[in-house]
Amino acid sequence: MYYYVLTLLVILLDQWTKWLIVKSMEIGESVPVIENLLHITSHRNRGAAWGMLEGQFWLFYIITAVVVVGIIYFMQKEAKGKPLMKVSLAVLLGGAIGNFIDRLFRGEVVDFVQTFIFGYRFPIFNIADAALTIGVILLFIAMFIEDRKGKKA
Repeated sequence: MYYYVLTLLVILLDQWTKWLIVKSMEIGESVPVIENLLHITSHRNRGAAWGMLEGQFWLFYIITAVVVVGIIYFMQKEAKGKPLMKVSLAVLLGGAIGNFIDRLFRGEVVDFVQTFIFGYRFPIFNIADAALTIGVILLFIAMFIEDRKGKKA
């Protein structure tokens, strides 16, 4: 149950921040938070990461539905007694649903976090995207830990 609360918190934070961007900034407007490192930039994305598969909403709907069902299944069946795995899946679920809500109700995903790392202008992203990335990293760590436990047993 606690893990679904984490999922809900990710969704709420994602949707709240996107709402703030839509209500307070014009598309393309950018506000430096830390000059040449972090900007808040209002951007829209009609595709997947980096604008791939732009406009293919039916594909995103199907993939998201399969991913959500798969994550819930794994949370219930495979991640029992594995708290880090459940946290990673909860964060992944929140990220997937956050961007799905945008595609479903806005017809595009609201992105706004722009970073410049070592002079590289990283693609603009949002809280849901960050949650997906963090969730995958945590899942790899959880799988590594479980693998190590299995080898010791």
